[in-house]
Amino acid sequence: MNRVLLTAAVTAAALSLSAAAVADEGMWTFEGFPSARVREAYDVDINKAWLDRVQAAAVRIPGCSASVVSKAGLILTNNHCVTGCLVALSGDGADHLKDGFLTATREEERACPGMYGEILVSVTDVTDRIKAATGGKTGKDYGAARAEAMAAAEGEACKGVAGSRCQTVSLYRGGRFAVYRYRRYTDVRMVFAPEFAAAFFGGDPDNFNFPRYDMDSAFLRLYDGGKPVATPAFLRWNPTAPKAGEVTFVAGNPGSTERLLTVAQLETARDLTLLITQLQRAELRGRYIEYGRRGPDAKRVMADAIFGMENSFKVGYGRQLALNNPAFMAAKRQEETALRAAVAARPDLAAEIGDPWAELAEVQVAYARNYLPYRQLEASAGAGSRLFDLARTLVRAAEERARPTGERLPEFADSRLPIVERQTTRAAKFEPELEQLRLEFWLLKTREYLATDRAALDLVLGKEGPEGLAERLVSGTKLADPAVRKALWDGGLEAIKASDDPLIQYVLRIDAAARAARLTWETEVTAPTDRAAEKVARARFAVYGESVYPDATFTLRLSYGQVAGWSWRGQQTAPFTTFGGLYDRATGVEPYALAPRWIAAQGRLNPETVFDFTTTNDIIGGNSGSPVLNAKGEVIGAAFDGNIHSIAGAYGYDPTTNRTVVVSTAAITEALIKVYGRDALVKELLGK
Repeated sequence: MNRVLLTAAVTAAALSLSAAAVADEGMWTFEGFPSARVREAYDVDINKAWLDRVQAAAVRIPGCSASVVSKAGLILTNNHCVTGCLVALSGDGADHLKDGFLTATREEERACPGMYGEILVSVTDVTDRIKAATGGKTGKDYGAARAEAMAAAEGEACKGVAGSRCQTVSLYRGGRFAVYRYRRYTDVRMVFAPEFAAAFFGGDPDNFNFPRYDMDSAFLRLYDGGKPVATPAFLRWNPTAPKAGEVTFVAGNPGSTERLLTVAQLETARDLTLLITQLQRAELRGRYIEYGRRGPDAKRVMADAIFGMENSFKVGYGRQLALNNPAFMAAKRQEETALRAAVAARPDLAAEIGDPWAELAEVQVAYARNYLPYRQLEASAGAGSRLFDLARTLVRAAEERARPTGERLPEFADSRLPIVERQTTRAAKFEPELEQLRLEFWLLKTREYLATDRAALDLVLGKEGPEGLAERLVSGTKLADPAVRKALWDGGLEAIKASDDPLIQYVLRIDAAARAARLTWETEVTAPTDRAAEKVARARFAVYGESVYPDATFTLRLSYGQVAGWSWRGQQTAPFTTFGGLYDRATGVEPYALAPRWIAAQGRLNPETVFDFTTTNDIIGGNSGSPVLNAKGEVIGAAFDGNIHSIAGAYGYDPTTNRTVVVSTAAITEALIKVYGRDALVKELLGK
């Protein structure tokens, strides 16, 4: 990554920051989409029928987005969103990550362990209900009241509706609450995926850069009752590449932005949260890479973990540069000062909200004091070990189900238990080496960061070292067997306490300390932060009205823009790459080595076919796999990345340089025919 380039880009972004959305900025809710603004800018009418049709075909999958693109439940997403599935389906001589996954018939489609697809059905505003439940409460009481009210709202929304999932979403940092009801599909099967070398051509060096030459696409299918789901509300496939300046829309689930944080909160992120997170990411990435060098099997096992960690590290690095840029922070201070002045000029509003900015600044003291214990014992416990997470879920579910639903941890409310049970007891594939590596790393870092807390360390490690303890727990546990997990779930607290599984007993040993760290965090940090943030949100609404959009929350949003390149420091970057450019870029050495099928197909491909392109759409992580649509609502590509300037998009949007990177349907269609011979799949996409 070019530090000078990115720092300058952040400066430009800072200069464009304002309280109201500008140009193509905004990850808008469907119910709040600024159709009038789009009509004025692009002469395109995005009416309710258009929005309803797109919403009905937009899909949320774990960590990513997707879209229904045929009447038989076929969905389009990114290859990098299904690498875990490809690894899980490999074995017995098959390496689907390396060689791709091709099917000729429905019978060859295979279920992805742990995969699900969710389609948003309805959005119900419950703001008044949540605020009535929390009115006058503070600290622990505030958090408990809000959690209980949210769980109750979810339970009512999903009551009697089979196959649904309900989620209460906080928008505008607590300024608004809504229950999102989804139709949830848990039988999702792999249909097609290209080779990793084709999907991630250029590897980490090209990540967050452009030009790109990536076939980062994959197809899954939704099943229900053993049959493909009938999906009459699908997005039509347009195999024609767009033109420069053509209006584009991205419908997906952006994960998280922090554009509404106060300066005090951003400073904490800069000086503490990101710093610690990046240090741990860097070390864990090194461990992943080193393990992956042991051989082909190790490389396959670590591929998804390395990809995710490298991507996260680069994102974190970009965020650090943004928050360490004086111009960017100065613009944020200016924006905050302007809002506070507008509030002060309205005595009634000032009396209503007080000084939430000062309240949030005070919370940062408690944040810094409690962050490391909360991170190591609760929020990041296990460092991503799935077996550890399952053990903790089983222990906590057993303990929480013995309590009335209103007194439980929110994730174990009655309305959420069916999903938790399915996720905890379903079949899954585990890699013991990766599980042990992650658990060992967490134990090492906990010993390092909590070195002065002897009571915590004695509890977490006892008389064992991190290496030996991790090996004992992973080698001894039987939780990889779904039947064992199911028996523990059904047996409840009695079965949990009687279990001789070392991982279950270990979680029982440390969970009281983890729960205590969580309670302190929620009481001293989360609750006062949420209360103050709600007041800031009310101030923003009062001053700016509906010209602002909520921060991303991994819920369905729609952004608008156009196909465009950008100019930076006198250099113009065109918005398109072609198949011909791919072969010019290839060197034969990773990560610029072509997959064998692509070498063989060079003479059959049109070198002028648009491969990838860039747009001005405002997206963030979680939008991966989102359909990119034209004015008619037809799919013309799948978003898979942003350019280097977009990394600061967590905190602000710069219309001059922020770009979304898309793999075109033109490229996917031609590759399916001429590289992979998937004629039946193309016919389904084209409705033939």
